This record gives sequence, C-alpha cells and structure tokens, in this order.
Amino acid sequence: MTAQGIAVFETVLGHCGIAWGEHGVVGVRLPEGNAARTLARLQASVPDAVETEPPGEIQLAIAEIVALLRGEPRDLAAVRLDYTGVPEFHRRVYELARTIPPGKTLTYGDVAHQLGLPGSAQAVGQALGRNPFPIVVPCHRVLAAGGGMGGFSAPGGVDTKLKMLVIEGALSEQPTLF
Repeated sequence: MTAQGIAVFETVLGHCGIAWGEHGVVGVRLPEGNAARTLARLQASVPDAVETEPPGEIQLAIAEIVALLRGEPRDLAAVRLDYTGVPEFHRRVYELARTIPPGKTLTYGDVAHQLGLPGSAQAVGQALGRNPFPIVVPCHRVLAAGGGMGGFSAPGGVDTKLKMLVIEGALSEQPTLF
C-alpha cells in the first residue's frame, strides 16, 4: 500500500481524514479532537503521503462520508479501497461489513457465521479493531451478542460508535443511564 495523498475534511463529528493512492483509499481517520491532530495521526499511519487536493474519485468519497455522517442514507460500497497488505481474513471481514446498510447492524457472531466460520466472532472483532477504513468499512455497524456495543477502537471509543449508529438510524436515540 503506497499512499500518494492525504486530506482532512470537516464532518458533523469533527475533522476526519482520508489517504489515497493509485489503487484507491488506503486509510480513513475519524476525528481526533481537531484538524491538526487528525492530520498528524493520518500522517503517522501513511508517512509517504503528502497533504494535497483530492482527485475527483476521492472528493466524491469525502462528500459521501460527510453526507452519511449528516444522517443522509449513503452506500459507500462504490468507494474503491486499496487492500494491499491487509490480511486475507481481515479483507473478507471488511468486504462483508461493507454489505451492512446504514441503519442496520449485525453481531460479530453473525459476521463469523456469514463467512462460514462459526465460532470465530472474537477474530472478527479483532479484524474490525484493526480496520484502516472506518466509516467506509462500517465496523460501527457490528455489535456484540445481544446488541451490546462491544468495543470500538476509533477515537471516542463506544461513544463515537453510538453517535454514528444514532446518525444512521440504527438506534433511535443514545441510551442514557436513567
């Protein structure tokens, strides 16, 4: 995976980042608190990339991500991803996760079962925890057994996962303690 460019863009959750190369998107970052931190984290993960104006295909991906996070139904399946260096099992998990539409969820066990690997829910969770393409690969749509949130390795953790599920309509509102 060789990144050519990176860009930071604003969403309702904060500044996200995207990195791309000749074979598609190589990485996506959720907000890190501000644009500078998001850019720094993205540069750390793809040090060979330079901040530049995104080409048309990437501009379209950014527009779709922004719209999805604004609550507009969007299918990001057309966003081309560069899976170079991604382990085969992880790629299979990511490709299956991309079929989960906004507003819907599966459990880690459901994903394992659909992959033909019942009993590998924990491995599915580990693969999703290493997802280099959050939002485009909607790991936030995969929940623990019984609808529990499970983990979420992106900045903000489970709170960010909850926000994204509410925005997409998978949850009617954020749960509270009362």
